[in-house]
Amino acid sequence: MADSRGRNRKLNRSFGTLVVLGVLLVAAGVVGLVHTGVATLTTMLLFGWLLLFGGLVGLAHAVQSRGSRFFWLALVVAALNIAAGVVVIHDPRGSAEALTMFAALLFLTGGLFRLVGSVVVRGPQFGWTLLQGAFGLLLGLLVLFDWPHSSRYVLGLFFSLSLLFDGLGLIAIGVGGRQVVGLVTEQMAADGDEGGSRPNIAPEGGEK
Repeated sequence: MADSRGRNRKLNRSFGTLVVLGVLLVAAGVVGLVHTGVATLTTMLLFGWLLLFGGLVGLAHAVQSRGSRFFWLALVVAALNIAAGVVVIHDPRGSAEALTMFAALLFLTGGLFRLVGSVVVRGPQFGWTLLQGAFGLLLGLLVLFDWPHSSRYVLGLFFSLSLLFDGLGLIAIGVGGRQVVGLVTEQMAADGDEGGSRPNIAPEGGEK
């Protein structure tokens, strides 16, 4: 019983940590939605440093695996990651413009394919697929028509929304997990009380 309660307390602390992390992510997402320009630059710098760090790790791995047939491929990929990371860190605004254009083209092509596919196939999810395609097409056109000004807020907006929804998901998981652990703890306590208050009945013939 004591071991079970100890495990329940650990689970409670773990779910509480998830709630705290979720609150931090939600706060960061809200701040990013208010200051989308800063969020865009922060996103680009973070992306650049991740590319640079990943390239350095890939370069070290390529050097360790020299002599294998994948050495040159790993070396080229690592060099490209390092170069891309340096370019993004050196010019985050220009990189944001390029990535925003790429995102707009992705929205356009994805929305167009969904629209055409839903009309041609007409499956059971016809309405939902048609709506997704129209939304993607409209979003791509809006970003493209406002480019390059849209590059100042689009990436930061998407990144902030991602932080916000991830934080809300962690809060929901943490709160729900704590409630489940609380119910289990209460049930274990109730079972223990019933077992402790159960009277000891001597078998027949046990007393003279």
